[in-house]
Amino acid sequence: MGSLEEHRRRTVRVLLAVCVVAVVAIAAVLAVALGSAEEPTQNAIATTSPQPTPVTPSPQVVPVPTDAPMPSEAGIAAAIGLAVANPDLGKFSGVVADALTGKVLWSVDPSTPMTPASTTKILTAGAALLKLPLDHRVSTTVVAGSVPGQVVLVGGGDPTLTATPKGQSGYYANAAHIADLVDQIKASGTAVDSVVVDSSLFKGETMAKGWFDADVAAGYITPIESVMIEGGRFDGTKDESPRSETPALDAGKVLAKELGIDESKVSAGVAPAGAKPIATVQSAPLSDRLMQMMDHSDNVLAETIGREVAIASGIEASFAGAVDATGKTLQAAGFGYTGVSLFDSSGLSVDDLIPAEVLDRVMTAAAGDGDPKLRPLLDYLPVAGGTGSLSDRYASGNRTGAGWVRAKTGTLSTASALSGFVVDQNGRVLTFALMSNDRPPEVSRPALDAIAGALRNCGCQ
Repeated sequence: MGSLEEHRRRTVRVLLAVCVVAVVAIAAVLAVALGSAEEPTQNAIATTSPQPTPVTPSPQVVPVPTDAPMPSEAGIAAAIGLAVANPDLGKFSGVVADALTGKVLWSVDPSTPMTPASTTKILTAGAALLKLPLDHRVSTTVVAGSVPGQVVLVGGGDPTLTATPKGQSGYYANAAHIADLVDQIKASGTAVDSVVVDSSLFKGETMAKGWFDADVAAGYITPIESVMIEGGRFDGTKDESPRSETPALDAGKVLAKELGIDESKVSAGVAPAGAKPIATVQSAPLSDRLMQMMDHSDNVLAETIGREVAIASGIEASFAGAVDATGKTLQAAGFGYTGVSLFDSSGLSVDDLIPAEVLDRVMTAAAGDGDPKLRPLLDYLPVAGGTGSLSDRYASGNRTGAGWVRAKTGTLSTASALSGFVVDQNGRVLTFALMSNDRPPEVSRPALDAIAGALRNCGCQ
């Protein structure tokens, strides 16, 4: 606003506008002569309130100090000794390391291969970050078939397609919509009376060694094919919804229904060589899909992302190819891989084996200065008592570590694991890999949580 003299020269209309806009100044207006409440006179005087004191921001989220003292080995051992002695851990191995230097501060049987469960996804995510750009997407395409009126739905490896209407989100954020394929097909003027589903991109078996058929109905997995709706879920609103035994064919049926074609006109097949593309949609970027994979421990995403790594490596997109590509990518980046024996990319197989030291080396490289390409891995980890597969842990009873521990969980019927990082009381970042076998998760998971929580409480000098 202007000076007091400038205000005195304003007309009645301008004074009214000032009063309306500057509501906070109304109490300071001095009416020398009042005609009515609605029409102030030319003698009215307007003043402004004093300029408020500038606000000084006080950030609550700040970087960890670069000079925080590193815990001593004896201090770490003393801090977690009671928790590590818990018999509920069963067969146990573990590693604790300093993120900045990579120095191992504590370990027990670190090179012993253990059933890793879903901590396997740390290796899958690490290989994907090293091999693929964060904006990498996979495409689902519709092409012309071999006969008039036939179209072929060609799977490019995206299990996140949604059948929800455009503008609405399915289970996976930012997923491609079947409705967009339908709109493109209709806009092309293509007459369609049958749909073929081409799932040939992925090779070999659709269920891995060490998986159980019952896990499909339980909602943990679906046969791994190169095109699916909502990860093969029957109910796209639920994580562990029962899954389909034929996810690719089901995707074709959804497309057919949206095109007004009877399901009986849907079949499996292969697209003709050089077939003309009619419609294409793309998945969310790799960064989004890795976040979803790690946060909710999504087995289907892990298997399909593993195959993306294989394709980028020039290796067959199969269970064996994905595992091979992951291992070769990590070893090429300098990671030791001795003792690793995998049959899938998700950790659902009861036959998978990984030593704790292998998991921790990847976590240390991500949290320290090992490889900047791995740094996003830290953001993908669930927060204790807050997000993803750790949201219901550290939430009652012993809350030590809640909000500070960030880790990938792993759970099978007789195996539990936890691998991630935590900031100790001095502000030092510690990485860890903790693995328990031969105990049910209802007893082993709280025991693992207690160890990670003890690390948070550690000053340990």
